[in-house]
Amino acid sequence: MSNAIAKFAGRLAMVCALGFGLASCGINDVPRQDEQVKAAWAQVQNEYQRRADLVPNLVATVKGYAAHEKDTLTAVIAARAKATQVTLPASALNDPAQFKKYEQAQGQLTQALGKLMVVSERYPDLKANQNFLALQAQLEGTENRITVARRDYIATVQVYNTNLRTIPGKWIAGMLYPDAKPYPAFEATQPNAQNAPKVQF
Repeated sequence: MSNAIAKFAGRLAMVCALGFGLASCGINDVPRQDEQVKAAWAQVQNEYQRRADLVPNLVATVKGYAAHEKDTLTAVIAARAKATQVTLPASALNDPAQFKKYEQAQGQLTQALGKLMVVSERYPDLKANQNFLALQAQLEGTENRITVARRDYIATVQVYNTNLRTIPGKWIAGMLYPDAKPYPAFEATQPNAQNAPKVQF
């Protein structure tokens, strides 16, 4: 009887040691990090959606004070429509062309909103409007959240992509997760973004 218990205890110890060994060797790192990338991407999309939701109220407020700035207002509305039409689900994140298309659509909305803020500088009554000030503050907060969400996504992608390119992650992915592919990260959307701006007085 004690011999059977000893054998059972030995087998149980071997199973535990094997399970611990597999868990500690990183066998689950690829799917775990893949899920982290998808979660980080979902947060990026959440912040972009929050910004898109602010745009109609912002445009309506500006329109009340600066109706003849039709070109700027139309550009913002068109950029918002394009940004909300171009979607990129987490399942398509590995497609660099789709990723770039999504990033460009969001970049166009960023540029259009920047022009709208410049237009608002020409209208003192608009700048003093409480509704506009509240929307402007919300937009600035959202832009900050977008920056943080993009930064977190980039960091998560870096960990995942590094794991796919280094040993033992490369071997584990090759054997157990052959469909695992690196994810793209964000790039600067403004031309010459890496150059320092020229300041003239």
